[in-house]
Amino acid sequence: MHSWTYIPLGLGSALVFAISSDFKHRSASQVPNAQDLHPTAVRRLITATLSHPLWLGGAVADVIGLSLQIIALHLGPLAVVQPLLISGLLFALLLRQRHHDRISGHEVGWAVVLVGALVGFLVLGGTADQSVLPATADRLPAIAVGVTGFALAVGSVAVGRQQRSRQRAAAALGVAVGAIYAATAALLKSLSDIAVAHPGQLVVSWQLYTVVVLGGAGLLLNQIAFQAGPLTASLPAISTVDPLLSIAIGVIVYDERIRHGPLSGLGLVALLVVLGIAVIQLARRSQPAGVDPERTRDGSVRHPPHAAGADG
Repeated sequence: MHSWTYIPLGLGSALVFAISSDFKHRSASQVPNAQDLHPTAVRRLITATLSHPLWLGGAVADVIGLSLQIIALHLGPLAVVQPLLISGLLFALLLRQRHHDRISGHEVGWAVVLVGALVGFLVLGGTADQSVLPATADRLPAIAVGVTGFALAVGSVAVGRQQRSRQRAAAALGVAVGAIYAATAALLKSLSDIAVAHPGQLVVSWQLYTVVVLGGAGLLLNQIAFQAGPLTASLPAISTVDPLLSIAIGVIVYDERIRHGPLSGLGLVALLVVLGIAVIQLARRSQPAGVDPERTRDGSVRHPPHAAGADG
């Protein structure tokens, strides 16, 4: 009865998250800059963001999208549900076009290529048996994946702070956000299983409090990534890293099986190459010529006139 229910739930979650991304990206250009990650700058960013109407609207959308995502994660495999959220990239770009009328046909084209490649990866990889889902995560692989994801996020933030280009900085920070989102999704899947099987254990589970910490870190980094550069630089990175890392977590931690074979293997590699090209092209085309600000030595962004509001 629930074999395909998670698909519309995942797509609905993607649409709501796209609305949230549009609101948050517009709010990010209207609050104090925190690219240097100085505690005072971060505090000002958090204070201004928490009271900003657009961000609050995005937060409400997040609650709705997260609720749909949790249900989908409980009903379906992590390696299938998370890639469904990629469709949110197209939704977000279309919303950006409606509000700002600055998105180019090339950006839409490469976004379609990106979504198509990820959908192709999902269809080709698939799962061998979606009707049999693991009840618990494998602890040691989960720890290994968690450490790797943490290192990826920290490294991406460090790389992003060193970039003088807005596109590259936003893309690098987007990778960090994607890694955090993938880890959060894996924990949400585990929490949904605990809530159904043993509701009383939910408040004493370490997953709940880890999700709270990761969620806060993800929200902060998401705003900094949106603030660093155009939406078409950060969002493709988030939309790519999140599902691909989720597929890896699903296979390694939850024992979700990916179809394999010589032809499937070559097809998956080819699709990954297309993914990389699409992300690079979106990042390159996301910033109009002549409006790329330089970064100061302390890592902050020096915006040219009116550049901060170019994307929101």
